Amino acid sequence: MKLPREVAAFDSASAMVMATARYLHHRDTPPMGRPAGRLLRPLATAANRLPVRLRETIYSLASGAEAQPAARMAALDIEQAAASIVRLYPRRRYPAVILGSSSGALVHLCAALGIAWLPQTLLLPLRQRQVPPDDPMRALHAFDATAQALLARNPDFVLHHLHDPNQDRLTSRRMAYFRVKRTRLGPAYERFLTNTLDPGGVVLLAECTRRWPTTRVGERHVFQFGAVGGLQPSQYREGDPRIAAYLRRYGVKRTRWEAPTPDSESPEAEWGFEPALRDDATAFARRHGYQVRRLIFDDPEDLSPLIADLYRWWYRQRGLPTNRLLVESFILADPWWALRTGCVPYWSIFPVQSSADALERYLDQSDTYDYLHLMLFCHGVESVGLASVDQWRRVLQRARVAGSFAGTEPRRYPSDLATFFRYQSALRAIPDRHPIPEPLQLREFEGFFAQRGHRYPAVRMEG
Repeated sequence: MKLPREVAAFDSASAMVMATARYLHHRDTPPMGRPAGRLLRPLATAANRLPVRLRETIYSLASGAEAQPAARMAALDIEQAAASIVRLYPRRRYPAVILGSSSGALVHLCAALGIAWLPQTLLLPLRQRQVPPDDPMRALHAFDATAQALLARNPDFVLHHLHDPNQDRLTSRRMAYFRVKRTRLGPAYERFLTNTLDPGGVVLLAECTRRWPTTRVGERHVFQFGAVGGLQPSQYREGDPRIAAYLRRYGVKRTRWEAPTPDSESPEAEWGFEPALRDDATAFARRHGYQVRRLIFDDPEDLSPLIADLYRWWYRQRGLPTNRLLVESFILADPWWALRTGCVPYWSIFPVQSSADALERYLDQSDTYDYLHLMLFCHGVESVGLASVDQWRRVLQRARVAGSFAGTEPRRYPSDLATFFRYQSALRAIPDRHPIPEPLQLREFEGFFAQRGHRYPAVRMEG
């Protein structure tokens, strides 16, 4: 089970596809979505003993190793990547298929319903050597020729060139982020739906409405400076005292970033939904007698309280304990182990302040958990907006019996290279074991939401 090398594996969409597909094959999720990834654990453990700056260099080299040369990317047929995605899933009948935006909470919804998820957005990692992370003006037009060639070969996609020197500082030293969003289903997705959806089945569109200021570069090509995480768009553009301190830490003699002037707003590069796909998917569904539902949410993390509560309700229906919360982080997630250990899954987008605040709000509104298991995605740097390890400790203290970090060594955070391998060991150490259940019916999820949807004002269902 693997994706083509032109598609980044170390990314939300590909990691979440892999986790969903492996669950449907009755398997757990290996580190970074690759079984061979487990072999890297001794190297990551050894690297953790090095000084921080050396760890940063290793992270930069390792995360940027997926980057492909411009010539290869310009010649890519993205439909081949779509064909690789659908081949990951078991060939059987599904009552529904989710299509659209990424969210770790959607992975657990797919697991609960026993269905597949097809992403709208993919990350194409482009080799980058001459663009410093703190120079978005140079990044703006650095790959125009590559972008034009890629889009000419792939007319049913829009390209969002993302540049974020805050959270992606280390990776962007060696890789440019080309995120492509499909505007049409395309042959591979259409074949998958016609071959696997039950007659009259449901195409469930996952639509994240998050938008971001962008600069138009060309037809179907925009440049996005900054990304969802520790800073708001205005802070990237206008500056913030924390940014000045962050830049000084890396020897940059400026107090803010000089960035291209935005001229529009677009769906956020990684998480936002491009509405053109809805029109094509709806027309396809009508032609084939399928139903269309829309699951609409403001931010990718907004689904997390809903899905956590769904699992808690589901466990009660099955007579299981509901006292153990598993807090996942970005691509650190495993739906198979969540169900095997009877954990209620709550997905957080990144270990940033806004995610810590959202988790606190969820805990305020929920019955107390006896156990909290906390994963923290470590992106290598103390970026602006990152929640401190002491803040996360305070969250863990809200457990009635015990709260623990799941795979992260607190004193190494946020540059703990081994956390990508240790989190699975932490899951296996949870003592409870339960059989993998029969899937919920879509109507059960819809009934649950109809009764309790008022608790999730940022989420709505239509259709």
